[in-house]
Amino acid sequence: MSRTVLCRKYQKELEGLDRAPYPGPKGKLIFENVSKQAWQAWLAHQTMIINEKRLNLMAPTTQTFLADELEKFLDDGDYERPEGYVPEEK
Repeated sequence: MSRTVLCRKYQKELEGLDRAPYPGPKGKLIFENVSKQAWQAWLAHQTMIINEKRLNLMAPTTQTFLADELEKFLDDGDYERPEGYVPEEK
């Protein structure tokens, strides 16, 4: 049986991740509070941001930017969206 979590993004019980996506406390926090569905949505959104903005993933500023955007995305805050972007229905 799969593990469930109260998803931080969708505010309901959903299937949890199989393992932490990052090492350390941040990975543990995501593992315990983010569903597979929300994590997959973030990965797709992150890819779109990287491509649209042509970000250099080796730049420390890009890594900080993406970490900040992850937090905003998971909290349904005012996260970065490409021009004309319309989010999928939840």
